[in-house]
Amino acid sequence: MSATSTFLDFPFGIDVQGRTATTADDDHIRDMIKLVLFTEPGERVNRPDFGSGLKQLLFAPSSDALVAAVEALVHGALIRWLDTVITVEAVDVQAGEATLEIDITYARIDTGERRFERFVRQTTG
Repeated sequence: MSATSTFLDFPFGIDVQGRTATTADDDHIRDMIKLVLFTEPGERVNRPDFGSGLKQLLFAPSSDALVAAVEALVHGALIRWLDTVITVEAVDVQAGEATLEIDITYARIDTGERRFERFVRQTTG
């Protein structure tokens, strides 16, 4: 990836000029992380093992064991699927009564730039 790269945006959309929406490197990497986290293995026909399996844990009771399981699951999935794009430095999870917050600190492999992303999911209703 370079500073001038453009990629299809996720989720797919149309921009203000009526063309397929695109995005730059940083947003594309965030999109890839989001896809790994929230895709269930088996959802993709041609890549049935892609994803993290995180959705299986979203409705588990909040506990220290849940936090540790989510941290390990997320860290492993990101290394497996994005190891040529990012170096995962830290995964921190906070499980509330109705939310799951996943904080990911990583470095872009192409530039070495450190980044932080937070993903929040409702765990009920």
